[in-house]
Amino acid sequence: MRIPLSWLREYVDVPADASPEDVLAALVTVGFEEEDVHRFEISGPVVVGQVLSFEEEPQSNGKTIRWCQVDVGPAHGGTRGIVCGAHNFAVGDKVVVTLPGAVLPGPFPIAARKTYGHVSDGMIASARELGLGDEHDGILVLSTLGIDAPVGTDAIALLGLDDVAVEINVTPDRGYAFSVRGVAREYSHATGATFRDPAERDFAELQPGTGHTTIVDDVAPLRGSVGASEFVTRVVRDVDPSRPTPPWMVARLVLAGMRPLGVLIDITNYVMLELGQPLHGYDLDKLAGGITVRRATAGERMTTLDGQDRALHVEDLLITDESGPIGLAGVMGGGTTEMSDTTRNVLIEAATFDPITIARSARRHKLPSEASKRFERGVDPLIPFAAARRVADLMVDLAGGTLTDEGGALFAEVFVAGIELPAGFVQGLIGVDYTDAEIVGALETIGAEVAASADAADGAGWHVIPPTWRPDLTDKWTLAEEVARIHGLDRIPSVLPTPPSGRGLTALQRGRRRVADALAAGGFVETPSFPFTTEAQNDLHGSASGEHLPSIRLANALDGQAPFLRRSLVPGLLQTAHRNISRGLTDLALFETGLVFLPEPGVTYGTDEVPPLGVRPSDETLAALNASIPPQRRHVAALLTGNVVPKQAGRAAEAAGLAEALDAARLIASAAGVDLEVEQAQRAALHPGRTGALVVSGEQVGYVGELHPQVAADADLPGRAVVLELDLDRILTLAGERVVAASLSTFPAATQDVSLLVDAAVSAAELGAALTEGAGALLESVRLVDDYRGEGVPHGRKSLTFALRFRADDRTLTAAEATEAKLAGVAVAAERFGAAIRD
Repeated sequence: MRIPLSWLREYVDVPADASPEDVLAALVTVGFEEEDVHRFEISGPVVVGQVLSFEEEPQSNGKTIRWCQVDVGPAHGGTRGIVCGAHNFAVGDKVVVTLPGAVLPGPFPIAARKTYGHVSDGMIASARELGLGDEHDGILVLSTLGIDAPVGTDAIALLGLDDVAVEINVTPDRGYAFSVRGVAREYSHATGATFRDPAERDFAELQPGTGHTTIVDDVAPLRGSVGASEFVTRVVRDVDPSRPTPPWMVARLVLAGMRPLGVLIDITNYVMLELGQPLHGYDLDKLAGGITVRRATAGERMTTLDGQDRALHVEDLLITDESGPIGLAGVMGGGTTEMSDTTRNVLIEAATFDPITIARSARRHKLPSEASKRFERGVDPLIPFAAARRVADLMVDLAGGTLTDEGGALFAEVFVAGIELPAGFVQGLIGVDYTDAEIVGALETIGAEVAASADAADGAGWHVIPPTWRPDLTDKWTLAEEVARIHGLDRIPSVLPTPPSGRGLTALQRGRRRVADALAAGGFVETPSFPFTTEAQNDLHGSASGEHLPSIRLANALDGQAPFLRRSLVPGLLQTAHRNISRGLTDLALFETGLVFLPEPGVTYGTDEVPPLGVRPSDETLAALNASIPPQRRHVAALLTGNVVPKQAGRAAEAAGLAEALDAARLIASAAGVDLEVEQAQRAALHPGRTGALVVSGEQVGYVGELHPQVAADADLPGRAVVLELDLDRILTLAGERVVAASLSTFPAATQDVSLLVDAAVSAAELGAALTEGAGALLESVRLVDDYRGEGVPHGRKSLTFALRFRADDRTLTAAEATEAKLAGVAVAAERFGAAIRD
C-alpha cells in the first residue's frame, strides 16, 4: 500500500519535518514491513507561464509548429521563446513551463536547444510529461483545472508534484491497512499522534436514500454466509464528466499507484483508497429497473469493464438489473452500465460482500482487482453509508452534480463476537510482565471495547469486543499479539528455550549421518533422486532373480512413464550417472540414502477413510493409516564408473572395479558399527561371477557387484559400472548401540599365510569363517590374498591363500603358538570342506 504523506497528514498529526524514512520507521514498530519511497521524478525550475503570442509555422514534414512567446516572470528571465507542437491553447492561457535545468520523469533533462529554425528556451509541458497521467491531448492548460496562479509560481508545488508516498507491505490478515484511514490509525498507535477518523460523520447526513429498489436474492449462500450483507446506493444527478480531476487528487492517485481515468472514476478510486471501502458507480440512465444481488445461473455470461466476455460460475455473486448481469460483485463492474463521457446521472454503490465468495470469484476468473483485494481480506461493515456519502459529496464538489434523496439500503445487524482474555495469559504467552493497565490500554488503543470478565473468578480477566475493522482478531492469542505490537516488539526478551533432557537425534538418525559422512569423506558424491521408476526396473533391481514383485503405483504420477515407487535405489543412480556422463563427467562415485517401498504380495494398500482436519486421530485410526501404507526401508546404495585414479605422468589410469565397491561396502559397515562378510551370489542385474551378497551376523543385508553388460548398455553407460546396495536401517539395528573401542594391544603381531586346496564350489567367505572359528581368540584378522586355479591344481579344485594375523593382549606370541592356532583353523576347514594344505 502506497500512502502519500500529504494525504496521511489530513487524518493524523505527522510532524512537518518528518521524512518518509521517519514515517516508515514508525510504521515498522507496529508490525509493518517497509517497501519503498515513491516520488515524482521531477525537479525545477518548473513554473507557471502565460502565452503572450505565437506564430504558426508549417514545416516540410507536414507538421505545423507554434513559435511562442511565453512570460515566465521576471525572476525566471521574463519572456522566453519556446517551440511547441500542440495546438490546444490560446493567447493569454496559463501553462506549465519547464525551463532549462529542469528534469522531467524519464529522466528527461530540459535544455535550450535549436529546433525548427529557433532556439527553444524551455518546454511547455503536458500532463503526461509531468507524470500526471497517460493522456496526451495537448499541453496542460491550467484554466481547465480551475487554477489561476500568478506567472512565475512554482508549478511543482502548485500541482502537488512535491508530494511523496511511503509504501508498506500489508499482510493478508491486516486488510484494514489498505487505506489511508487504516495507516493513519496505525501511525497514531506508533507515535501517539492525534488520529482523526475520516469515516466519522454526522449520522443525520448518512441516512440512506429512498426510491431505488435493491434486493438481495442469494439462493446459494456459501457455507451459510450470505454473499452481500449490506448494500447502500446513493444517486447524484447532473454531473459533468468532462470536468478535470483536480491536480491534488491526480497527484495522490498517481503516487498511490493508480491511473487517473476521469473525474467520476477517480472519485470512487480516491474514496476507496481513503476509507478502504471499494465503491462502484453506475450510469443511472443505463440501468433497467431495480438492482438484484444474486448468484449466477448455469450457462450465464457477462462482459466486464475490461472488455472480456466471461462464462460465470454458479457460485459467482452478481449485481443485476432487469437486463441481466451488470457487475461481478466485489471484483469488477460490467461494461453495459459503466460511467463514460456521456454520463449525467450516477448511482453510487457501497456494499459489504462475503470475503470467501469474492476471493473465489477473483481467482476463478483470474481477475484480481483493487476491490477484490480489499473485500477478500474483510472491510469495515460500518462505513458503507459514510463511503457512499463521501463519493456523493465529491461528485457534487468536483463534477458539479446534485445530491438527491434517491437511493436504497439493505443491511444486516453488525455483530462482533466477544473474546475472553484470562488474566496472566498475555504475560505468559509473550514473556513480558505487562501490567493490567498496559493490556487494557493497548486493546482500547486499537479500538476494542474492554470490560471485566463476568466468567472469571474475582474478575480476573477481560471480555474484549474487537473493532469492526479488525476481523483478524478472533481469539485470545491474536489479542496478545496486539498488546505486544502496540507496546513494542523490542520489549520481548531474546531467550533461548532450554531443551528437555534426552532429546536429540535417535540412534538410527545418528547412524545414518555417520554412514553418509563416511561415504562423502571417502570421495563419493551424494545425489538424491525422485523415488519414481518403472515396473520393469523394480523387477530387475528389486529382486535377486528378476522375478515380478508387487510395486506401488501412484494415482497421480508426476511422470506417466515412471508411475511406480522404487524398490531399489539403483535405478535412480543409473539415471544420475547417465545424465552426468552425457555432460562429459565420466569418472563417477555416487551414493544415495533413501526410502524404498516394499509391498508384500497379496496385500492391498491404501484407504478411503481420511480423518477430519483439526481433530487428533485415535490410536486405532493411526494404526489403520499405518497399515494402509507398504513397508518402507531406508537403504544406502553406491555406484562407481570410469576411473578411480586418472591417467597422469608416470601412472596409468586405474578403472573402478569390484575391489572399490567392496571397499565402499566395508566403509559403510565400519561407520555403522558392524562386521561385514561377503559371500558369492547371483543377481539378474549383475555380472555372473562378479556378484557378492553382503552379510551381517549371518543375515544377508545387501549385495555388491558389477552391472551386467546388457544392463549397463540399456542405461547408456559406456563402460563398466559397479554398484552396491544395503538395507541401512537393518544394519544399524543389528549394530545396536555402539560400544567403546577396546584398547590396542602393545604386543607385536605374528603373521602367517596358509594356502588351502578346496573344491571350486566352496566360497572364500565360508572357508575364511571356518579358519576364524578354528583359530580361536588369538586370530586377529583373516584376509584372502590369492585365488589360484591352474597348473599344479587338480581339475575342479582351487587354491585359496589367506593372510593370517595373530596377537595376544598379554604377551608376545611365539611362532609355535601362532602355528598351533593356524593348524587348529585348518583342521576345522578340513573337517567342514575337505580342505588340505597345498604344498
